[in-house]
Amino acid sequence: MKKKSTYPPGWDEARVHRVLAHYEEQTEAETVAEDEAAFEHQTQTAMEVPVELVPAIRELIAKHRNKAKGKSPD
Repeated sequence: MKKKSTYPPGWDEARVHRVLAHYEEQTEAETVAEDEAAFEHQTQTAMEVPVELVPAIRELIAKHRNKAKGKSPD
């Protein structure tokens, strides 16, 4: 019996296939360019954190996004 897939809000099987196709069809140069472009954004950063802190960081990011959208915290 095949397990039914569940997707995050706004995602479906077609979107997953489009994303997979995008990355599978990229050349190595396109992949590098996309990765480098991600680090050029002035409003974002990348950093290493201990794995055990990831859930807390995700929670902080969600609260920040909800605050920016005017939503009250859960």
